[in-house]
Amino acid sequence: MEPVMTFELSVEFKDRFQQALDEQDASFIKSTLDGVNPADISALLDEFDAEECKYVFDLLTPEVGASILEDLEEDVREDFIKEFSAPDLAAFVELMDSDDGTDILYEMEVADRNEVIRQISDEEKASNLMELLEYDEDVAGGLMAKELIKANLNWSISQCIEEIRLQAENVQKIYSVYVVDDKENLLGKVGVKNLILGKSGAKVADIYDDQIISVETSTSEEEVASIMQKYDLEAVPVVNARGRLVGRITIDDVIDVIRENAEEERQLMTGVSSDVEEDDTVWKISRARLPWLIIGMAGGLVGAQFMGFFREEIIIVPALAFFIPLITASGGNVGIQSSSIVVQSLANPNVFADSMWKRLLKVFFVAIVNGAILSLMVFGAVILFMREQPLAATVSIALFAVVLLASFMGTITPLILNRFGVNPALASGPFITTTNDLLGLAVYFSTAHLLYNL
Repeated sequence: MEPVMTFELSVEFKDRFQQALDEQDASFIKSTLDGVNPADISALLDEFDAEECKYVFDLLTPEVGASILEDLEEDVREDFIKEFSAPDLAAFVELMDSDDGTDILYEMEVADRNEVIRQISDEEKASNLMELLEYDEDVAGGLMAKELIKANLNWSISQCIEEIRLQAENVQKIYSVYVVDDKENLLGKVGVKNLILGKSGAKVADIYDDQIISVETSTSEEEVASIMQKYDLEAVPVVNARGRLVGRITIDDVIDVIRENAEEERQLMTGVSSDVEEDDTVWKISRARLPWLIIGMAGGLVGAQFMGFFREEIIIVPALAFFIPLITASGGNVGIQSSSIVVQSLANPNVFADSMWKRLLKVFFVAIVNGAILSLMVFGAVILFMREQPLAATVSIALFAVVLLASFMGTITPLILNRFGVNPALASGPFITTTNDLLGLAVYFSTAHLLYNL
């Protein structure tokens, strides 16, 4: 077996590769990519347009091309597959696991998708793809692959091993052999090691493990990812509503789900309302960012109105204006910290089941400690540099109250949103920052109004 080469995708290499594409230097392209891992080639082709990618594909073997197609970024791949005819795509899909082939078909128009399936010569592969396309993309049925190794409960070990040899031709990675009865109901699993070490004449029924974790086809992809993380599974079998084994989900698919969910939450927490990439159009990126920017602008206008209510206090004590950024920034930072921790905790569905009040109380005490330390530091700084005790008291008391309030808002808002089925990541970023800015200004000027007897 030839060693797989790796290369560093540098600007210089990209420029040289671009030159080879412009000149259609097939010799350079083939020699450069020979033995390179398909994942590295995918990363390279992500930098070029669909027509150029098609030229490179025509120089590679179908097996390498199929692996590259699996790894291409989704937005690049959607444009890229339009360059191929239905027979070409069918040839690639036949070389993929059924779940990866389904991902390709999901990205096509229905008519084009059906034409590709008609071009697939392997009847079993075509049937598997059509079955998987019936499920939504975000449930276990849409995530699973049909390729797996299964054994009947009544088989002998030698018969089971022989069947593994036959079935393994279509399965790239064997994690477990799933045990079923005559009706294809999932009963358990048996490790390959146990099969090899099993006594001659023994049956699968004698060595299989009936303690097995499975998911139904309707299970959400987030729950599948949570189950596999919790129980440290490399693969999980999928059963239908009647308990019959219909597929399996492997760890590589779950990693993709975890990564996509993390990116989505990160974008929501930073005020980007939809999935965007760096190379998307200006309008698409602007449209994704604009809603939260408008909310932030509206919050700023309301904040200005708040300050207008207290303009007499600012006229009488101009130094109050100096500490407005301190109050708003502190409230926003505390709120984002609190909400981010809660959003992360909510990834575990059982985190708040029995100890929500205990956790809220802990958050409250943390806010007291942090607020007290920050308030004392601000009080000392104002006394030291400005020597105005009423101002120092106003800023420190207001800051303490803002830290407590922002911590409470940052904790409770994600919980409320989660309770009503709204993504709690929306509570972070611009939403919490804007809300706490307004509350912070109200608390600050109200404290000043009371302490200065204005």
